[in-house]
Amino acid sequence: MSKLVGQNVLMRIFIGEGDRFGQRLLYELLVELFKKEGMHGATVLRGMAGFGAHSVYHTDKLLRLSRDLPIVVEVVDTEEKIEQVMPRIDEMMCGGLITIEKVTVMRYSHKHEE
Repeated sequence: MSKLVGQNVLMRIFIGEGDRFGQRLLYELLVELFKKEGMHGATVLRGMAGFGAHSVYHTDKLLRLSRDLPIVVEVVDTEEKIEQVMPRIDEMMCGGLITIEKVTVMRYSHKHEE
């Protein structure tokens, strides 16, 4: 496992829970892409409520069961790795928002076997 400590990039991809690419859920395909490309890790976060470009409010409240809650896919890696996968991400997304910011990684490791 290569070292990631130091200056890197955080990419956040904001999409809907029901967004698809072909027959598959987009967030699942993104995580698979990041793993296949050897990125250091990815996390998928499911939001409780939110709205996007069309201002449609999505919530998990009982009175309005939404099947398209906000999803954020986060990945931290080098700027070069992020730039390398951007063309593929662009092919897969037909909507949503992508943000990129510089971050300082203080620690990156896995649990050692005892």
